[in-house]
Amino acid sequence: MKRNKVNIVTLGCSKNLVDSQKLMRQLEAGGYRVTSESEGPSDIVIINTCGFINDAKEESIDTIISHASLIKEQGHGKLFVMGCMAERYMGDLETAIPEVKEWFGVNKPAEIINRLGLVYHPELTGERVVTGPGHYAYLKIAEGCDRTCAFCAIPGIRGKYISTPVEELVAEARFLASAGVKELLLIAQDLSYYGIDLYGKQSLTRLVSELSAVEGIEWIRLHYLYPSNFPMDLLDLMQSNPKVCRYIDIPIQHISDKMLKIMRRAHDAPGTRALLEKIRSKLPDAVIRTTVIAGHPGETEEDFKELLGFVKEFRFDRLGSFRYSHEEDTYGYINYRDDIPEKTKERRVARIMELQQKISGELNEAAIGKTVRVIIDRKEGIFHIGRSAGDSPEVDQEVFITGAGKVKPGTFINVKITGSTEFDLYAEAGKD
Repeated sequence: MKRNKVNIVTLGCSKNLVDSQKLMRQLEAGGYRVTSESEGPSDIVIINTCGFINDAKEESIDTIISHASLIKEQGHGKLFVMGCMAERYMGDLETAIPEVKEWFGVNKPAEIINRLGLVYHPELTGERVVTGPGHYAYLKIAEGCDRTCAFCAIPGIRGKYISTPVEELVAEARFLASAGVKELLLIAQDLSYYGIDLYGKQSLTRLVSELSAVEGIEWIRLHYLYPSNFPMDLLDLMQSNPKVCRYIDIPIQHISDKMLKIMRRAHDAPGTRALLEKIRSKLPDAVIRTTVIAGHPGETEEDFKELLGFVKEFRFDRLGSFRYSHEEDTYGYINYRDDIPEKTKERRVARIMELQQKISGELNEAAIGKTVRVIIDRKEGIFHIGRSAGDSPEVDQEVFITGAGKVKPGTFINVKITGSTEFDLYAEAGKD
């Protein structure tokens, strides 16, 4: 019997992407034809939603309505919705969008599979359909979060922190390597906490060390290392193991002690400064990435100027700034008034990013003449597009390369930097 075609639409973060890819593997095992692209009509559409901030929720709702209209036009098909927004607002959504056949929250793959008339195979949980370029993949090492940051709804949506055992993650990495993956991007809401619930101690460095032994994996990149209780032994591993990218994604969110307390962060300004300086001292060539929030309740112009001054002083290699979003069921929503005007938030974000653009431009200009190792992501016109060990896909800058010949995506080559802009580099291949 010819099985139905299922289109899985993924919104939001890379953690959602991993969930969708694993669901695709289960569906394929059951004989379904699966796609992650909106390629013509599908018998079944599953939308994996994001419900983290207002903009993401609006995108999720628009996507649901769009696919519901498409199914109505074609006269057949079923629409299912899963993920964070479904978990958070299921009761309201069921009434507001009756065209959806069924709603599922987070971490419900077995329920979805059974609802589609298939048997869930737990032995396949370490396998997935690798979508996208194929030479890099996200490895989700834990679910949920135990932090209580005032602005964040994730703990209420995803639940308590649950680490995936080391041996399961190593097996998953082997599967990914066998599928052609060269670069692993480790993700969780908080990498620093990994292992405490399972092993009674921080175990990220052990995990990364074991993953680096997987044949075929050449780069391991770490995202979302919480500043408090940062695993310092990780720096030694980065220093000694060339497979571990000297790339540290450490979201500080603010530098004002008053604001960090309001945000319910577990780190303070002196500790944050000391940690960042220790990283720079130990690994002077490491790329440090951070995120900051502007316009959080309680942030005065003095607090903002302190943050802006620190960004100017420390000169982060990569930085993203976000305006505060007043999210239901968070500590901030319950206890603070969202009393900073949106225009003020936007102005503060713009000032931070304007400063970061200047810093990035200066750092990139200083890279001209250097030879760096890059991984090729794709070809665009006359350029091969690659990334250095200091750049993560989708969020960081790229290297536009000429003279690379017929090199394929996923190949590592050395290039010489010949030019720069504020957020990209230009290079020639084969130049030492």
